[in-house]
Order: sequence, then C-alpha cells, then structure tokens
Amino acid sequence: MQVPLWLALIAVGYLGIKLIRPPWWLIAVLLLGGYLLADSVLAPAIDTAVK
Repeated sequence: MQVPLWLALIAVGYLGIKLIRPPWWLIAVLLLGGYLLADSVLAPAIDTAVK
C-alpha cells in the first residue's frame, strides 16, 4: 500500500498531538525533519528500514 507523504505526515502529527501532547514546536521540528529526510540521500536507507 502506498500512502502519499503529506497524508502520512498529517496522520502522524494528529496522532502525536492527541496521544502524547508534546509541545507544538517539537511536533513542527519532527514533521519538518521527517519531510526533509524523505528527500535526502538517506531516503533509500529509510525506505528499506520501513518496508
């Protein structure tokens, strides 16, 4: 199953807010970092680790 990156980021962010209640700046940093890592040279390594 393939899920668009933006949809996965929204789902993870929503669940993180509802379940853990971290500060907003931490959520923003994690989501932005994940988005940037997805377009980096580490993307193939992350892809194999996720699958």
